[in-house]
Amino acid sequence: MKKGNTYQYLLAAIGAAIIAILAQVTIPLPLVPITGQTLAIGLIVTILGTRLGTLSVLLYILLGAVGMPVFSGMSGGLGVVVGPTGGYIVGFLPSAIIMGLYMKKFGITIPHAIVANIIGMIVTLALGTAWLKIAADLTWTAAFMGGAAPFIIVGILKAVLAAYLGVVVRRRLETAHLIEVTA
Repeated sequence: MKKGNTYQYLLAAIGAAIIAILAQVTIPLPLVPITGQTLAIGLIVTILGTRLGTLSVLLYILLGAVGMPVFSGMSGGLGVVVGPTGGYIVGFLPSAIIMGLYMKKFGITIPHAIVANIIGMIVTLALGTAWLKIAADLTWTAAFMGGAAPFIIVGILKAVLAAYLGVVVRRRLETAHLIEVTA
């Protein structure tokens, strides 16, 4: 069953809200904290697909950029987006697009969702680390050691969790005719 535009936008808004809620789950580290944001983004894109998942991420970023306290630590504002950790936030958007396109091409199965979520993690870490290097005036080594290395293992774990939960939830929503079934 085809759902109307209002319903689609509502799903995207719910996705943005879920990202904002999970962003508040934070494990503080010296330079960049481990947050639930990347888990939420992988989960939302896996559940909603490329278009609505990306729209959810864009809405989340825009809400934070205009000052809504949706980023980790109940922060928000353009200063956060252009600050040292802003590259991770900005990186969520291409990450969502790439994850969604990968699953659209290869299918929304647990193995493909895991690969897509790991690719998304790499994109987010790469952009975030590059941004951190520039914004904090760090060497590449310092930026990698502070902005990527500590997050690789936990990122893989979050990618696997987001993929598994995302596929399970997506299938249940499809069965309930709340989202469209994928081919």
